[in-house]
Amino acid sequence: MTALAAPAGSRTGLRPTPWRLVLLVPAGLSLLAGLDAALLLLDLPAPVTADRLPDVHGMLLVLGFVGTLIALERAVALGSRWGIAAPALLGAGAVLTLTAAPLRVGQLLLLAGAVALVAVYVPLWRRQADEAVLVQALGAALAVGAAALWAGGVDMPVLLPWLVGFAVLTIAGERLELARLAMGPNAGVVLVLLAAGLAAGVVAALLLPRTGPIALGAALAGLVVWLASHDVARRTVRSDGLTRYMAVCMLAGYAWAAVAAAVWLTSGSVVDGAGYDTVVHAIFLGFTISMVMAHAPVILPVVVGRPLAYHPVLYGPVALLHASLVVRIWLGDGLGAPYAWRAGAVLNIVALLGFVVVAASRVLGARR
Repeated sequence: MTALAAPAGSRTGLRPTPWRLVLLVPAGLSLLAGLDAALLLLDLPAPVTADRLPDVHGMLLVLGFVGTLIALERAVALGSRWGIAAPALLGAGAVLTLTAAPLRVGQLLLLAGAVALVAVYVPLWRRQADEAVLVQALGAALAVGAAALWAGGVDMPVLLPWLVGFAVLTIAGERLELARLAMGPNAGVVLVLLAAGLAAGVVAALLLPRTGPIALGAALAGLVVWLASHDVARRTVRSDGLTRYMAVCMLAGYAWAAVAAAVWLTSGSVVDGAGYDTVVHAIFLGFTISMVMAHAPVILPVVVGRPLAYHPVLYGPVALLHASLVVRIWLGDGLGAPYAWRAGAVLNIVALLGFVVVAASRVLGARR
């Protein structure tokens, strides 16, 4: 379910192995725990009310859920047993943050998992010295920075740009990998330069709190505009079936990433309030989860060995996700309507759970 795609040759003849399915468990637990924490942050009843949950909400969903899935897919693409260290460490670290174990233990395991993910890209680069791998590796390096800052006691709003860089560059590299022909012969070089600019903006946001976020917003805007204008999704959205579904998800994701860039450009540093809520959920729900939804029919079969056959029912959670984000961000954050903000946030959770249910039912109902 990640936004990354395995090399074409690695998709043929792949049979699911028990470790892949086992490593999906901590990713699923991270998602459920993160959504539970979201309910607590909304002051709503939640199945679990552990005191630590709200504090680890962000890391659970970004490194615990998305990070574990990305690392798992990359391990499958690598085809080497040692590659499972990255998803195993990320998953274990996320789960330990939910237990009574010292928080530092979970933080250090997440850091080790991010380092292991960077290491996975080394043999992938040796196998195919491709700009897409380089961009994805840079994204993983930003994940290392985020995990290290968190373990060092840095607050989540301050390290947020590092997590954003991880998600955006991972997905940007994947889009280059899948749509290179449509992007043109120089696309790889251009994307590497744009990715380096985004990484520089991430560092600037940490070192120069006043002007750095503006530079980060400009770099993010440039990257998103370039991706959206060169992505084959602009053409395939006119087709039908799975191809159109994926294109709709991707184009909607680009739009939300542009919203986050606009907030940084116009507001500079955002560490709380409506601006912070907008950036966080425009990137990690509007952009990242939309890309996850787009690529799930391609990636899940690689990981679990069963097809996720396209059906129009997949549009249901997608439509709910983006509609709820409009309610949350436009009416709630933009117009200052607290009831709209809360309603949108609850519907965000429903949309995520709905997609999990729909995807699982489609996979379980399919033949191998």
